[in-house]
Amino acid sequence: MTMPDDILAYNRTLIASFRADGGASIGHRRLLLLTTRGRRTGEQRTSPMMYVEDGARLLVIASNAGAATDPYWYRNLVADPHVTVELPGRTYAAHATSLTGADYDRQWVRIKQDHPFFAEHEEKAGRTIPLVALTEDQAG
Repeated sequence: MTMPDDILAYNRTLIASFRADGGASIGHRRLLLLTTRGRRTGEQRTSPMMYVEDGARLLVIASNAGAATDPYWYRNLVADPHVTVELPGRTYAAHATSLTGADYDRQWVRIKQDHPFFAEHEEKAGRTIPLVALTEDQAG
């Protein structure tokens, strides 16, 4: 998949469509909206992204389409792991945790097997691609 020239404009349109039609416009793609707090501005920042399920948690991949740097949303959630997750028909507060060790290794192998383009992103990026678990806050 090639990235649009103006990814921010593309994302704004995708977010607006997702919210307007409850996710119907995305079809069967596994897409969520992740809202983080900007680490410098404190403003809410929403990013659309693919996810994979892992039991009660959702995993998102900070590949940044193979860029040499981590995406801004990842930097934001490292600074403040309290995030909001929007799925079609459901929004909730969640805690973001970067995977490490055996959990990271196991999940990264599985994700690359299921979605081979992430192996391409890893090779192009030349860095370890962060994986983040989003776990729903139970405190209401």
